[in-house]
Amino acid sequence: LNVSVVSVSKQMKEMEKSGFLKGALSAEQQLALISVCTDLKAAVEGATFIQECTPENLELKKKIFGQLDLIVGDSVILSSSTSCLLPSKLFTGLKHVKQCIVSHPVNPPYFVPLVEIVPHPETDPSTTERTYALMKKIGQSPVKLNREIEGFVLNRLQYAVISEAWRLVGEGIISPTDLDLVMSDGLGMRYAFIGPLETMHLNAEGVSNYCERYAEGMRLVLNTFGPVPEFSGETVQKVNQALSEKIPVVPKVLDARRKWRDECLTGLAKLKTQMKSD
Repeated sequence: LNVSVVSVSKQMKEMEKSGFLKGALSAEQQLALISVCTDLKAAVEGATFIQECTPENLELKKKIFGQLDLIVGDSVILSSSTSCLLPSKLFTGLKHVKQCIVSHPVNPPYFVPLVEIVPHPETDPSTTERTYALMKKIGQSPVKLNREIEGFVLNRLQYAVISEAWRLVGEGIISPTDLDLVMSDGLGMRYAFIGPLETMHLNAEGVSNYCERYAEGMRLVLNTFGPVPEFSGETVQKVNQALSEKIPVVPKVLDARRKWRDECLTGLAKLKTQMKSD
């Protein structure tokens, strides 16, 4: 536990130095508000919003929410960071189910502000609204799902891209390295600022016009998509080899590359903030 506090402290000081610390308080003042506690009841005393961030293990999460359910009152929000477990699997049967919600942040959440807010079928609308307002207030970009669905929205979009990428490489159409370039130096540059629906809107005289012009061509291409890949066999070796040549699978090298990725995201987040204020 002390290790995590030291890590938080180091990150906050680095952010303060780079002018990226959120909120009005200094890093020291913010750190003074963080405490570590091994007793669940003491940890949540006086809380209005509880965010669970344990590993992606259904039994573990259910156990924690089961314990919280016995401790909390009727106004506190119980929120999970899960990236793929459905609210109905996590919260069904809890007596405070109306106060339960998934708030799925994206890594690293300091620079990638999206939070997917996913209700349980019995979640009270006020729980959704309060969670949305809190995320807005702390500088995240919340989105509301009207009902739960496997993979939520971010992972459904991500998996659609991954599966077609996998098929194109597997069929020998393009090398793994070039495939990644299509995204990083092509689609990704656009998607850093606008989504696929606005892209359609701007690439024609509005969405209706885009559909009139391109629907037939899109359907033609989409009908040639293959089945869901197995993500095994030859393609794994092919992709793994190409990526390992570029970034050897050694902890030190992977960590350095992740650090570089996060620096890129920091720069992009700064640019986006600056563009919004302009």
